[in-house]
Amino acid sequence: MKKNKIIQIIVPGVILMLLLIIVFAGGYTYWNTATPDKTCVSCHEINPSFHTWESSAHRKVSCFKCHGTALENGLHSLKEKSMMVFTHLSGKDIRNEEIRMTEEQILATMDRCVTCHQTEYAEWKSGGHSATYADIFLDEKHNQTEEVNEDCLRCHGMFYEKTVSELVDPISIHGPWHLKESGKGTQAAIPCLACHSIHTEGQPAQAPDYSNPNNVFYDRKPENNSVGFYSRHEKMHFSLSHLPNPVMKLNKDTVTTPQADAYKLCVQCHAPNVTHQVGSSDDHTPVGVHEGISCNVCHEPHSNNPRNSCNKCHPAISNCKLDVKTMNTTYLSPDSPNDIHFISCKSCHQEEGTKLR
Repeated sequence: MKKNKIIQIIVPGVILMLLLIIVFAGGYTYWNTATPDKTCVSCHEINPSFHTWESSAHRKVSCFKCHGTALENGLHSLKEKSMMVFTHLSGKDIRNEEIRMTEEQILATMDRCVTCHQTEYAEWKSGGHSATYADIFLDEKHNQTEEVNEDCLRCHGMFYEKTVSELVDPISIHGPWHLKESGKGTQAAIPCLACHSIHTEGQPAQAPDYSNPNNVFYDRKPENNSVGFYSRHEKMHFSLSHLPNPVMKLNKDTVTTPQADAYKLCVQCHAPNVTHQVGSSDDHTPVGVHEGISCNVCHEPHSNNPRNSCNKCHPAISNCKLDVKTMNTTYLSPDSPNDIHFISCKSCHQEEGTKLR
């Protein structure tokens, strides 16, 4: 008799628990698979992001593919999503506030980019833009030459939410230096979203219309390109069409700058000094024999590798009858005194009739 009572108590409880699990699992599955207008956008705060996503190249990619689910990272993500719900239910009016991801969320999103963009991610990992906070801010040679300052974060830490004095210590040309936050050293200082705005208007990738020769290659107009520059101060991306093409000087002469979107983007970080002199500060605006040539003519988009760049324009023998790949330039060796960006005929030819290898 006692056993029957226990069964009568336990069985309904088990059934109720199973029903709750089924309801939760069903609701959770629906939330992650239904269209955003039936889930995420039911919260008015998400409307601006939804409308930009709706016209972007990623509009066929579900929100959770990039932003993750409430249970993806265990208690951490559950707490994060719960706080969003709490903020919404608290009645705080944030309709006019722009919702922005934290740096932690941006790095997590970048990890998910790999799912579709494996080649681009592998190239990025092999290039200079994959530098970590430790690579940048614990570089003794650079720190002894130029004191770490707030403007470093403009390009190396665009999404960092604190000040440079809260990141590295000491703020001095005298070390040793260390990062104040544990685990920060291995984080990417220039993540994908530094140059890519995921929600920017654009077209999803598609097979070309092979019957139309003019449509074999998809024409990416600047205003429909995800590439842009993220301003740390403005906290927003600026598309290539809105970036200026700077006026550059070589002494008193005006230089012909590349009329290309890639150059306008690169020069935001690889920038000259206040006088816009070529080669000053971090500038690499090409002059001499390469004046007017855009960065992406020689550098691969994600790795920045200049492999085979000479072959793109030069035959086996150059106009001056020399193999350009064997000339004493920084293309051949980083230790060369002849920087490929600023090389002139005189760099390899002392005078007419005299050649230098």
